[in-house]
Amino acid sequence: MLRFVIRRLLYAVLVLWLVSTLVFVFLHVSPVPVERVIGGPRATTDTLAQIRRNLGLDQPAIVQYGQWLGRLVRGDLGDSYVNGTSVTSLIADRLPTTLWLVFGAGVLWFVGGVATGVFSATRARGLGDRVATLFVLVGLSTPPFVMALVLLFLFSTELGLAGIHWFEAGPPLQEHFLQRMVLPWIALAFLMIATYTRLTRGSMLDVLGEDYIRTARAKGLSERRVVYRHGLRAALTPVVTQFGIDLGALIGSTIVTEKVFGLQGVGQLVYQSIALGDTPVIIGVTLVVTLFVVAANLLVDIGYSFLDPRVRLA
Repeated sequence: MLRFVIRRLLYAVLVLWLVSTLVFVFLHVSPVPVERVIGGPRATTDTLAQIRRNLGLDQPAIVQYGQWLGRLVRGDLGDSYVNGTSVTSLIADRLPTTLWLVFGAGVLWFVGGVATGVFSATRARGLGDRVATLFVLVGLSTPPFVMALVLLFLFSTELGLAGIHWFEAGPPLQEHFLQRMVLPWIALAFLMIATYTRLTRGSMLDVLGEDYIRTARAKGLSERRVVYRHGLRAALTPVVTQFGIDLGALIGSTIVTEKVFGLQGVGQLVYQSIALGDTPVIIGVTLVVTLFVVAANLLVDIGYSFLDPRVRLA
């Protein structure tokens, strides 16, 4: 186990290095020079040259690359072109809101998707399976922004609940936290619940047809124990794999949900940075999201051996 973890950590470092290198190349082949973004269209030639010297852009590329990696190792993602604020501090201020949104929705879609998928698989081709299939079709056909707008309309217009801080902007860690986060969780998780229902159903049907499942039933074990003790653990392996990927990737892709509900998270930060051309912030968020995806996949791989005893981490 220890050798496996060390090997995966080395792979994670390699992935982060490759991504950071690609980001560095992107930063230096941008069609709009950095000094022009900072100085503005009216900046003189002397001003632009001074900005390049201040940023170290007048040095050889290999020297700039070494300084870039050194700053990354120290957790320094540079400064915003717009206001000169540290990118690390900007992301740190917004990240808790996005983490609450993603992890809350993640628990909702994982539990809901697995429960519905197991329900559907154990009633294959029955009425319950048909109802679950209809739910999956509706869920897969409803984008998160549509669900967000529907929920916003229902609870603010039809039910008149906008006055109890459902949609109040700002950090979520306040007394109305639960009220403000429930609707964004549902909006973000609705599509994913449908996806995980379909994934769990397919995996469960494959596992329930295995020889060891028939052997467990022949021994007289209860159907509940066969399904949940022997079947579900093995069936969860591909589901957990997908969950780790989705959870990490969603950190930087909650723009629409945050926009609709007025949540000041990383998604909103990316949206504002793209509109302003603030490249360091965009790059910083990209690196942070990559870190979360790599960490999530590492945790998923370690969890394999606990979910399925047949998996051995050599």
